[in-house]
Amino acid sequence: MNNLFQSFSTFKILVIGDVIIDSYLWGKVERISPEAPIPVVSIVKRENRLGGAANVALNLRSLGANPIICAATGNDDNSILFNELCEQNGILTAGIISLHDRPTTCKTRVIGGNQHLLRVDEEIDIQISDIETKKLSERIFLLLNKEDINAIVFEDYDKGVISIALIEEVTKEAKKRKIPVCVDPKKRNFLHYKNVTLFKPNFRELCEGLKINLHKNNFEEIFKAVQVFHNEKNISEIMVTLSELGIFISNGKEYHIIPTQVRDVADVSGAGDTVISVATLCKAAKLNVIDTAAISNIAGGLVCEKVGVVPIEKDVLIEACKNFFANI
Repeated sequence: MNNLFQSFSTFKILVIGDVIIDSYLWGKVERISPEAPIPVVSIVKRENRLGGAANVALNLRSLGANPIICAATGNDDNSILFNELCEQNGILTAGIISLHDRPTTCKTRVIGGNQHLLRVDEEIDIQISDIETKKLSERIFLLLNKEDINAIVFEDYDKGVISIALIEEVTKEAKKRKIPVCVDPKKRNFLHYKNVTLFKPNFRELCEGLKINLHKNNFEEIFKAVQVFHNEKNISEIMVTLSELGIFISNGKEYHIIPTQVRDVADVSGAGDTVISVATLCKAAKLNVIDTAAISNIAGGLVCEKVGVVPIEKDVLIEACKNFFANI
């Protein structure tokens, strides 16, 4: 187990997708506003964290890997803040392009007494232009030629950075270079990911993406649905997160269920980012299907114990994995 986690520090990972600033206003609720029937929050702390594809990069960095973000930000104050957060966390931003016609996505959460009271989103989610996509693609290919990339992860939040053309260009080049590609999809591009190593929707995204109704606890039904998807899209492994039921993992020929472990769940925000981060490193390390799912499942469960979007702690994950594998 130690050797596996030590190998992570040798990996360079391209993270392609929608970056977000997760901003938190922590406070106390002591009265109701006289202006409207809403709570008045007295702010005691402000905090900004990396979210979306940047949270995937943060998880990768936390596990010792060397992520490079390939994304788009605005030309605004939040883009400056975003770059500062990346620099503070040792995350390379060589693949980021700056756009003048859209803001840097920022989601502000107001929290009182550990309860989410309100979220305010600053974003534009229309598709970036063909010219902007070409500019981003050029950055990605420059990095592929310059760096020894061990894996690529698409972190798609449907904010308009990832296009069909970009997916096709990158996956084609990755296949040529034998670089594993892992995908955390959303609805818009769900059917456009082909020839990838690992595809990780959650259960709701799977149903929406395939436009079918499935039952979460009917694993045979899920397997039949993903078998077709395996064959049509030439996907090596499909991992479906099932929240309280754990993780479903399939290689197209058989499937396995990794049950969730009992934990005190405080917040599920960012758990999917952690799962795809760990799974990507496992694929870079050429780990088998079951162990990949098991370690990813443990990691996702651990971050759910924390409030807000937080990266996995390497030492905590190593210890949890040792305990898990010692008991099977």
